[in-house]
Amino acid sequence: MSRLLWNGLGKLKRRDFLKACTILTAAMGLPVEMVDKVAAAIKSPQRPPVIWLHFMECTGCSESLLRASHPDIARLILDIISLEYHETLMAAAGKQAEEVLEASVKKYKGRFICVVEGAISTKDGGVYCKIGGRTSLEILKDVASQAKAVVAVGTCACFGGVQAAHPNPTGAVGVGKIITNKPLINVPGCPPNPYNILGTLVYILTFGKFPELDKYRRPKFGYGRRIHDQCERRPHFDEGRFVEQFGDEGHKKGYCLYKVGCKGPVTYANCPVVRFCDVGVWPVGSGHGCLGCTEPDFWDKMEPFYEHLPGVEVPGGQGIISKADKVGKVALGAAAVGIAAHATAGVVKKIAHKEKEE
Repeated sequence: MSRLLWNGLGKLKRRDFLKACTILTAAMGLPVEMVDKVAAAIKSPQRPPVIWLHFMECTGCSESLLRASHPDIARLILDIISLEYHETLMAAAGKQAEEVLEASVKKYKGRFICVVEGAISTKDGGVYCKIGGRTSLEILKDVASQAKAVVAVGTCACFGGVQAAHPNPTGAVGVGKIITNKPLINVPGCPPNPYNILGTLVYILTFGKFPELDKYRRPKFGYGRRIHDQCERRPHFDEGRFVEQFGDEGHKKGYCLYKVGCKGPVTYANCPVVRFCDVGVWPVGSGHGCLGCTEPDFWDKMEPFYEHLPGVEVPGGQGIISKADKVGKVALGAAAVGIAAHATAGVVKKIAHKEKEE
């Protein structure tokens, strides 16, 4: 099937191949000593078959993957995995594509990885998303039941995404609400970083198991720390330097975006460390606050996007000792989002001086 997708592409040069392995190893949070093991797994002739399903989504997750370069999409499907079905990338269409899906599921039953992109409609029997005369609900149950494992890619597939936002007219849900009897891993993001996708697939290929997961079944190597704790603007937060409105002097100087809605304090992802498009970009670095897109129900919980979180204590307090070592705590709930963030000596002195003047 991969030959239908790409043709005439040569093998990676050894230097480029090792570079790709090193980047993926680092993205997975593994020590450099593991590069050789990752390389050996990737070079194995036994490439895992992958069937990639599309449901209610914008195809942005596939677009993100297309923009990775270490390895690029061609190397991924020719040298690392065997992409048997992907309706956007494959040459086949219509009836021919559906025949390929059926044949691939039958041929690799119990051995393939089912990757799902997009939410699944459940209302009215799932009629709001149909492909080839079948609902997304029917297709998912059929294909996933015969897979070795399931990987939900993107926030739509993981948690429902924008389709599941209130009032959720199509009954959109994530894969985990439907598939409960198969190993499942979530790789959220709108879109997710391509290296989190690649890293997850390569980890499974290298070790034959899932990486360590958090309570939302996200790989900890990509979603184990808060964006706030890794952000290059964190020193500005600690010193009480905030953007008050977009375009002001603080914005031009790269101050913290919390007051204009950044959800970094309650969002878990590696965006500040493993950035996008191989040119070192990510939303906060470009001057836009984090929207919390890797979190469940972010479309509802993180609203309004351009206002700060209710109940968040910005730097300040009654004394240096009581505040300096206070670790931010997250309390995400249906009604409110709260976090207590520590303050530094500099901002405490500033506020104390102001209070004295008053």
